Amino acid sequence: MTRAQLEHIIRAAADIADDDEIMIVGSQAVLGQFPAAPAELLVSSEADVYPKNRPERADLIDGSIGEGSPFHDTFGYYAQGVGPETAVLPAGWTARLVRIQNRNTRDAIGWCPEIHDLVLSKCVAGREKDWRFLDGAVRAGLVRRTILAARLATLEVADPVRESVRRHIAAVFRRHAGADGP
Repeated sequence: MTRAQLEHIIRAAADIADDDEIMIVGSQAVLGQFPAAPAELLVSSEADVYPKNRPERADLIDGSIGEGSPFHDTFGYYAQGVGPETAVLPAGWTARLVRIQNRNTRDAIGWCPEIHDLVLSKCVAGREKDWRFLDGAVRAGLVRRTILAARLATLEVADPVRESVRRHIAAVFRRHAGADGP
């Protein structure tokens, strides 16, 4: 997915949900902070979104511009309507949101988690593609280990999950010795 495609999804989702603020919580939220993110972080053709002020309308987005919709068939990318509970994010994440707003979004706002918050959310999900996302973010120098560690401590997850995430982060930084982000 490209930044322009994400902006298109923001615009369409805002129109469908009648809400000019759209939360983007999946991997493609990286485009908020890094419009030209490394290609390996942009492999998904979907953006996980929900209307900030009307989250109950996420199903409308999914049904209108979701997977298999005419929108998807026409453009090759789509929005997956999700709920606020979909992403587990560290304390204070809303204060760090990255804003996307321009003519291409019809001045609707797309809110994206900051990269460290996004990476931790992906790590909590713990799928193979999430570990690849962590690896790509570390390799590209987009995240700092110290920030990830500090925010990991604020996640509301079970201790075994926290320990698994901590171990994965440590292993990835060891593999990419010298990578410690901006």
